[in-house]
Amino acid sequence: MEKKQTNQSGNLKVSEEVVAKIAFLAASEVEGVALEANGKRLLRAETRSPAGKVLRPVPVKAKLSRETAEIDISVIVRAGYKAAAVGVSVQQAIKTAVQNMTGIAVSKINVKIAGIRLAENV
Repeated sequence: MEKKQTNQSGNLKVSEEVVAKIAFLAASEVEGVALEANGKRLLRAETRSPAGKVLRPVPVKAKLSRETAEIDISVIVRAGYKAAAVGVSVQQAIKTAVQNMTGIAVSKINVKIAGIRLAENV
């Protein structure tokens, strides 16, 4: 789905994928969100199916309605940080980034703490 806005200059369309990417980038800049060994932010956890196959869920989902965006995101928190505080910071960062970059109001951001990273080198 896309969110379409019309102004004097013409039409502007923003896709759900773009909103999800903005949310991903905003969350990746929050202090306490885990780092992988290569320095990239880790925003998803490996999970396994009943057959043992590794599943990699989409870390961010965005749903656009007529007036607002709803976002679901999974994060891994670094050890030593309060998970609830990191979650609130992720919500604030996403809301600010999405609204500033797209002009779309964010009605809800669901943050799932998918795990705790105990050490950066593990």
